[in-house]
Amino acid sequence: MLTLGCHLSIAKGFAAAARDARRIDANTFQFFTRNPRGGRARELDPRDLQRFRQECVEGGIERMLAHAPYTLNPASSNPDTRAFARQTLGADLARMEEFPHQLYNMHPGAHTGQGVECGVQLIAEALNEVMRPEHTTTVLLETMAGKGSEVGGRFEELAAIIDRVDLGDRMGVCLDTCHVWDAGYDVANHLDAVLEEFDRTVGLGRLRALHLNDSQNPCGAHKDRHARLGEGHIGFDAFAAIVNHPALRDLPMYLETPQDSLDGYATEIARLREVATRA
Repeated sequence: MLTLGCHLSIAKGFAAAARDARRIDANTFQFFTRNPRGGRARELDPRDLQRFRQECVEGGIERMLAHAPYTLNPASSNPDTRAFARQTLGADLARMEEFPHQLYNMHPGAHTGQGVECGVQLIAEALNEVMRPEHTTTVLLETMAGKGSEVGGRFEELAAIIDRVDLGDRMGVCLDTCHVWDAGYDVANHLDAVLEEFDRTVGLGRLRALHLNDSQNPCGAHKDRHARLGEGHIGFDAFAAIVNHPALRDLPMYLETPQDSLDGYATEIARLREVATRA
């Protein structure tokens, strides 16, 4: 069975998010560790966490993906911005020990004119500062669309960061289908070739999660605009191939498609489970 879910709000607590996941036939989910634009993280309620763990047992939810806020930029030319990123990353990773052996996903950052090599080095330095040997969380770098001065639009850039992290065994990658498509990797027509390139550059063993998003833009546009599955340039057939690919089908997968309600996610999850069952 696919480990399949979507991004859910924890505004009403983790137990409520787990119940929402179960309602839409999801057996995993992603959440923001704090407001996506930054700010303080909400206090953890021990009673909520107890109910959450019970919901997970009853719903077969074993995997979660925490997502860092978008405002974090450990590669910035502004030292205050870099300090905020390190402080937030450190606090998030400490909190993640309430959910041991889970995944924490982050956008690597933007070099803001300093150059890719400088950005790679600053990101690695930040991770080396905040990651601890006693932490159980695996930190994932998300593949990016390559817009502006983003770092991570090429597989080589992700590999370069990971190579510089001391606790490299706690590092992985989350592949976002919209982002890699917009970066120029044709996952619709040449999925095997893209995965072979990823394996040569980063290593498929580093691939730990997928974001399933169609794209509003043609391949190589470098714009990052998500679309619902089958309503963008990637097309639903590509997602059917992804969920059935032997190198991908056992990975946790998360929808981040634009939806008006959870019912939209429920529909997409049902479609993906249907094509996976038929394969």
